[in-house]
Amino acid sequence: MLKIVAICVSVLVLVTAGAGWWFYEHLNGNINSVALDGKGGTEKADAFGRTPINILVMGSDGRTSKADCKLGGGCAKTGVQTGSNADVEMVVHISADRSNATVMSIPRDTMTRVPACKDGADGRSTPGYYGQINSALQYGPACQVATVHQLTGIPIDHFVKLDFSGVVKMSDAVGGVSVCVDADVYDTYSHLKLSHGTHTLKGVAALEFVRSRHGFGDGSDLGRTVSQHIFLSAMIRKFKSAGTLTDPAAVYGLADAATKALTVDDGLGTVRKLVSLAADVNKVPTQRMTFTTMQTAPDPADNDRVVTGPGAGALFAAIADDQSLTTGSGGKSAAAAATAKATAPAVSASRISVTVENGTTLTGRASAVATALTGQGFSPGTTTANAPSPSATTTLTYGTGQKAQAKTVAKALGLPSSHLKQGTGTGLTLVIGNDWPSGTRFPGGSAASSPTPADTRTAVSNAHAQTADQAKTCAKVSTYKTVSLGGVPMTPTQAYAAAAGKPDSDD
Repeated sequence: MLKIVAICVSVLVLVTAGAGWWFYEHLNGNINSVALDGKGGTEKADAFGRTPINILVMGSDGRTSKADCKLGGGCAKTGVQTGSNADVEMVVHISADRSNATVMSIPRDTMTRVPACKDGADGRSTPGYYGQINSALQYGPACQVATVHQLTGIPIDHFVKLDFSGVVKMSDAVGGVSVCVDADVYDTYSHLKLSHGTHTLKGVAALEFVRSRHGFGDGSDLGRTVSQHIFLSAMIRKFKSAGTLTDPAAVYGLADAATKALTVDDGLGTVRKLVSLAADVNKVPTQRMTFTTMQTAPDPADNDRVVTGPGAGALFAAIADDQSLTTGSGGKSAAAAATAKATAPAVSASRISVTVENGTTLTGRASAVATALTGQGFSPGTTTANAPSPSATTTLTYGTGQKAQAKTVAKALGLPSSHLKQGTGTGLTLVIGNDWPSGTRFPGGSAASSPTPADTRTAVSNAHAQTADQAKTCAKVSTYKTVSLGGVPMTPTQAYAAAAGKPDSDD
């Protein structure tokens, strides 16, 4: 969605000549922006002074208007509602040299620590809590950004938020998006109904496709992230190949719809800023745009929820370290195998437990880092506590014979070796100091602590990685009984056959 907005606005300004200023002012008036206030951290420049761009793209489930109530349902008793959850979350990373990009979806059912937040718009606040990641949006977009930053350690510079009606407007404006399903599918919840094969989806049909959770994969949010990647990849390919962008009238319609459909941070809150961004984004070829889904594991406390799983830490690190997940030709990284071997920890993370102590005045710091460690496969025996006294510097103290274990922990957190010290006791104790105020990866520590690249093989393992140029990829319809019709559980394909009288979504 971000790419579409940026390209449309850029071309529009260039081709409308004398009318350009009026269009420019009109589009500026469409844009709704919100301050981010640095809650997502700050990117660091590379050796050439270039900085990556990281944007959190959010799809809101809010029924905050009559249009969204009609599209999303659920308002029959309550009417128009207040508040929303971020049911779609994608971290869009554009490399410092603009040669590649990574899009990482975070499943909405992920359990994590939400930090203390206050919504600048309505004043709603929270002291912080452990809960479902998508719920942070109830305290404003900046809170959702801060939560993702804390979970992943990835600095988030910007955000883009889209609601139900926004998806409909955008898909109508682009003239539809071509997608493929590998079997007949009827999701009785999102109402998506398509026959096996390729379809061009517009408006409500497009919304049904990107919302479908029971129709694809295993019927969970994990399958939905993959089908959303297929949809967005198709949209990107269309914009790169179609002649739409050479038609001023069409471009104006697209830009007008896009700017009305989105809420962005104030760093993207003007047409000029979007135009500047467009020049950078458009440099990335589709074969070097990698779509992934954060690796997860079942939540031990709730089978219906997930936590970060093995490999997630490597994926976070690759993005935070501005590391491409493809080669120059778009294939898998040639260095992946060698890197995996070179960076394999001397001691298995699953055998390492850490006592994480909060030496700051900030609530939840120890919990956030401990959760990140267990999410990367460290022992569930990892515990948290308050440090005996405040600490200016973060330290990892290890007992006799435990230096290798300490190095494994330090590498996972991006902690430089200068912060490690041997103690007189046993076990590993990590004290979070005031030099680490946010995030789960030590700020600025990746380069010092990781002379070798992040493990790209692990980063894409079980992450459903695909590149945007893969035009023949079809969404895999669920083979489980994830839907019901007339109270009878059945597969989406069985439901399609049973609902022969119901028109398909693209009819």
